[in-house]
Amino acid sequence: MKTHSIKPSDFTKKWVIVDAKDQTLGRLASQIAHVLRGKNKPTFVPYLDTGDNVIVINCAKVKLTGNKWADKFYHHHTGFMGGIKQTSAQDLLAKHPDRLLSIAVKGMLPKTKLGRQLLTNLRVYPDDQHGQEGQKPVAVGLDRSATVKT
Repeated sequence: MKTHSIKPSDFTKKWVIVDAKDQTLGRLASQIAHVLRGKNKPTFVPYLDTGDNVIVINCAKVKLTGNKWADKFYHHHTGFMGGIKQTSAQDLLAKHPDRLLSIAVKGMLPKTKLGRQLLTNLRVYPDDQHGQEGQKPVAVGLDRSATVKT
């Protein structure tokens, strides 16, 4: 028996579009990370970018459960002494609604060069207008079991 080693020329990347309206942030982010990584395909290998390009629309209408709008904080450091800053989820949604989902998806990808490369395949838009009509994206519905219906 021979072991088949997949090459980047053996698979094709599709463009998929996901509507985030009224979906829970963490569940949606894990399903998007699953598609970006390529785990929904039979050609998945852990060391290559075999996933699809994902366009997320209506991310400003995503929901959080419980009191997370006020209690969940996002931290970043400016690089100066005592320069740690924090922002609540509600304030982050008001100022930069696309970053809320991008941060959640980034946390679910590998913390390597491959993870940073996979994050470039994600496009997040706060409303239903996006600039990727030329790529002919296919609308998919992500369900609760983290599988993609195509």
